[in-house]
Amino acid sequence: MAVIAKKVQPAKTEAIENAKKIFSEYNDFIFADYRGLTVEQITALRDKLREKNAVLKVVKNNFARIAFDAIKVENVAEYLSGPTVIAMVNEDSNEVAKILYDFAQEVPALSVKGASINKESYDAAKIEAYSKVPGKKQLYAMLMSAMNGPVQKLAATLQAYADKKSAEGAN
Repeated sequence: MAVIAKKVQPAKTEAIENAKKIFSEYNDFIFADYRGLTVEQITALRDKLREKNAVLKVVKNNFARIAFDAIKVENVAEYLSGPTVIAMVNEDSNEVAKILYDFAQEVPALSVKGASINKESYDAAKIEAYSKVPGKKQLYAMLMSAMNGPVQKLAATLQAYADKKSAEGAN
C-alpha cells in the first residue's frame, strides 16, 4: 500500500497529479521490468509501441500506486515493485503485449510482470496467452474472409451457368 506522508511536498503532489492525468487517458496497462535495458533499446521499444498508438512510461512506483488508486484501477500494486515501465494503450492491447513479448525474446532483460486490461488484472502467464490472440482488425479480416468465400463461390457458379447458357444459345 502506498505510504502517505503527513507533509506532502508540492513537487510530489504535482507528479502524482500528472500520473493520474496520463493514466486516466488509457484503458489498458501492461507492466514490465526493464532493468538492464539500454537507452537505445528502450527508445526502439517506444518506437515500436508508438506504431500501435501505445505509450511507454516510467513512473515512480509509489506515485503510480497512488494514481492508480485514485482512478480506480485496482490489483496493480503487485506489479509496481522494482524498476517498472508501463505500456499504456486504449485498444488492441493484445498487439501491444505481443510487441513486448517479441521484444523480450530479442532482449531478455525485459520481462512482462502483468497487466490491467479493462480493469481486470492479468498475471504474466495470462497476459502472454492474451498476446497470442489475434487483434480486433485481424479478427474482422478473418470474419470478412469467411463471409466472402461462399459469396464468391456462388458468383462463380452463377457466372459459369450464364456462360454455359450463352454458349448453348450461340450453337
